Amino acid sequence: MTVARSLAVILLLSGLMAPASVPAQGQPAQGTQMTFFMTSAGPGRGANLGGLNGADQHCQKLATAVGAGNRTWRAYLSENGSAGHPTRHARDRVGAGPWHNAKGVLIAASVAELHSDKNNLTKQTALNERGEVINGRGDMPNRHDVLTGSQPDGSAYPGADSANSTCGNWVRYFPNSGKARVGHHDRSGNDPATGSSWNSSHDSQGCSQDELRKSGGDGLFYCFATN
Repeated sequence: MTVARSLAVILLLSGLMAPASVPAQGQPAQGTQMTFFMTSAGPGRGANLGGLNGADQHCQKLATAVGAGNRTWRAYLSENGSAGHPTRHARDRVGAGPWHNAKGVLIAASVAELHSDKNNLTKQTALNERGEVINGRGDMPNRHDVLTGSQPDGSAYPGADSANSTCGNWVRYFPNSGKARVGHHDRSGNDPATGSSWNSSHDSQGCSQDELRKSGGDGLFYCFATN
């Protein structure tokens, strides 16, 4: 056998014996089409997310860190209209669906299904970008409050009701500076009428990080891929 042929055989056998590549720890498995996640952490300044643009950038950053940055990510947040500022509804920002979590589990097939009793959003499916379950009611610490600023149908609160639903359109973070509407990703709460809502359960105690934590949150929010 010639030297060249021997080398070719060695290279072929090396390729056959090489172990299959595996995803880095915490990243979605190859082939998983993640189009939804709950943030593993907020920006760290309470409900000051830098407005919708800052929240979107945070979604994009977290998705990119786990290899899903090839999609366009948007935060599920509403903003209230004012002079020179249009009203923005969370339901209009997330694309058309369907959406799957980091494990490939279907969350909802459409916007209509997402805002109906048919969605599959629970503590076990509302995973963060790394595919991890986030603490809910009964865990320490409880982190089940999710910033949305939205009504159950995914729209912004109108008129006077808008004053304390978005912490000044996601820029306030000082104590006693307002409130934000939150949902419960674990569908659990004290009020049976609203406690099970994933996107509109109650108002936070305030906009600062400490005030968000007092009502069972940590400045987390939902991210959806629009493509």
